[in-house]
Amino acid sequence: MLTEKHLKDAIKAVKFGDVIAYPTESVFGLGCDPFNQAAVIKLLTLKQRPIEQGLILIASNIRQVLPLIQPQEPNDLARALKTWPGHHTWVFPQSKLVPNWITGHYNKVAIRLSNHPVVIQLCNHLNHAMVSSSANISKQGVLNSIKDIKTIFGDKIGAYVDAPIGNEKKPSTIRDAHTLKIIR
Repeated sequence: MLTEKHLKDAIKAVKFGDVIAYPTESVFGLGCDPFNQAAVIKLLTLKQRPIEQGLILIASNIRQVLPLIQPQEPNDLARALKTWPGHHTWVFPQSKLVPNWITGHYNKVAIRLSNHPVVIQLCNHLNHAMVSSSANISKQGVLNSIKDIKTIFGDKIGAYVDAPIGNEKKPSTIRDAHTLKIIR
């Protein structure tokens, strides 16, 4: 159950450059401050995920992501806004504010405005987006509980937010905001 202490511990961990485990709409995620290179490298190392693949950013409101994207056409953003907040990840051309350790070898950034109450609380307190990547080792099965995540990652995670995941059955669809091509 989410307590004020768990929330404060998670916020403090992110601010101090650590990785946290937290619930999202469909799975538990690992997250950190996307602008802290050491934190992102730690997350990628824990997951054994190559930096070239890029990462998703998750946020609570549009103000947290507008400076990070450069939609090719106004309709690209309007299309995404019709699905947010929700379980939809959209890929936009990145602004110069997005570091290459987030985008990998792409020149675009994947963004989702979440409707999960824990994600909303975390991002509102941080006042910025967070990295969101499934809480597992890359290419291995999804871990469905904080207990399972602690078994794999132990004290390498700065804070665990033990709260229910959302009702979605699978990870969000990732779609290019301009071409509408489904990426995942």
